[in-house]
Amino acid sequence: RGIAEPFDVIVSAGNVMTFLAPSTRVQVLARLRAHLATDGRAVIGFGAGRDYEFDQFFDDAAEGGFSPDLLLSTWDLRPFTDDSDFLVA
Repeated sequence: RGIAEPFDVIVSAGNVMTFLAPSTRVQVLARLRAHLATDGRAVIGFGAGRDYEFDQFFDDAAEGGFSPDLLLSTWDLRPFTDDSDFLVA
């Protein structure tokens, strides 16, 4: 409220997405996207095993208006693989 300018970057660390009700995830992602500048970036990180599968997140993010630019498995920039137990997208 009261912030008219879009953000260049939004960071969501610490498994924030996994605390959302499943029925609100796409809406939250869409609202984050709506608050980003046209060329802005969102960085979202969370671990596996928290009732939010990575493939479901990718689908939800696409529905919310995001497309993956870089996928990592850690905050220290290790590449994301099928065996990763953490995602930074």
